[in-house]
Amino acid sequence: MSKTYQTKRRCARQAAEDVTVPSSVGLAIEHIAASMKAGLLALAVQSGLAVMFALLEEDVTALCGPRGKHNPERTAVRHGHDAGSVVLGGRRLPIRRPRVRTADGTGEVAIPAYELFSSTEVLDEMALGRMLGKLSSRRYRLGLEPVGTEVEHAAVGTSKSAISRRFVAATERALAELMNADLSELELAALMLDGVHFGEHTCIVALGIGVDGAKHPLALVEGSTENATLARELIVSLRERGLDVTAPILVVLWTGPRRCAGRCWMCSITR
Repeated sequence: MSKTYQTKRRCARQAAEDVTVPSSVGLAIEHIAASMKAGLLALAVQSGLAVMFALLEEDVTALCGPRGKHNPERTAVRHGHDAGSVVLGGRRLPIRRPRVRTADGTGEVAIPAYELFSSTEVLDEMALGRMLGKLSSRRYRLGLEPVGTEVEHAAVGTSKSAISRRFVAATERALAELMNADLSELELAALMLDGVHFGEHTCIVALGIGVDGAKHPLALVEGSTENATLARELIVSLRERGLDVTAPILVVLWTGPRRCAGRCWMCSITR
């Protein structure tokens, strides 16, 4: 999961770097006038969409060359338009996106601007942030910024089920990042393991306290602190992720009310 997530992040960054930026963008006066009635945000949205379509066209031109000019050495050709969608203000907005194929017709060519604007990573992060802020998936739409009536009616992806799926995807990525983070730069004074209850489930949480007093969440696994094997494996995994085990450190394992056992670091990972 972590490798897939990191690959997507690299692809998104590469897409942002590959986008061809036009020198100017034209905006229709009638669109501006209509958007002004819905407020400044709606006007900004319409202007942003115009810029996005200009970026798409610039990328297509960069891949295929200027329209109407024959180039026998070109490696890609225009292939009409198809249904697509982009992310806008916590929503998915359906659009007609341009298509590009290789000159020999063997495959589709990715358009950097479209890859960037259609990425769902921002949607997942917004869903996670709002739900952690106690906004339910059923009321998610009420927490979105106004984007104008036209865009609002066309937008999709704000249903309860869609938000729930994004929340799950975002939490999975966050957990993968937590469980695979490099710990080699951390200098801990103490490591605490405690059980946390989530409904009918119990998880062991590893929390590090740095020499500067800062707290660092390190790992989370399902199980009970009474399970010595699981607790030991969790601590060993921290060492394998680069945590320094040669320096003196206090390890505190909370096993229940009024039962707290403090052991040295080396004893905790070798017993």
